[in-house]
Amino acid sequence: MGGPLTRRQVLAGTGVLVLAAALAGPAAGGSAEVTRGDFHAFAAGAGMGISGHAQMVRTADGRTFVSVHVTGLAPNTTYGAHVHKAACGAGDADGHYQYATGAGPDYVNAVNEIWPGFTTNADGIGNGKAWNEGTAGAAAVAVVVHAPGGAKIACADLE
Repeated sequence: MGGPLTRRQVLAGTGVLVLAAALAGPAAGGSAEVTRGDFHAFAAGAGMGISGHAQMVRTADGRTFVSVHVTGLAPNTTYGAHVHKAACGAGDADGHYQYATGAGPDYVNAVNEIWPGFTTNADGIGNGKAWNEGTAGAAAVAVVVHAPGGAKIACADLE
């Protein structure tokens, strides 16, 4: 059929297998929980042609991985993206999901919150990811993309 595999193909295949094993966790420890959803624009992002998807994996060994892929954004621009604690239709997804809650800036960081932010390429396409220690709780239900300056422009419900 296709001839021998190149070194690059072998390494790529090995990387996929390692990632799959990491996401699956220990065989005896259970399986990963995967939720995903498609992005749609909030009012502040209307007319931009935003689309894409988000995915959250809660691993069997107690970690959380979130990835986002978004198109229709401004080129070469940095966007914030955060897991939020309410569905997209509930008050524009409310505030950021936090592992531990409290007052003050000590709680607003990439360890206590899940931040898969990204910078778009020349075509306005952005890909972001975040690995967090700890399993995100049931309140982690949406991913919101924030424009520079903070406006909520897009949201994906994780189902």
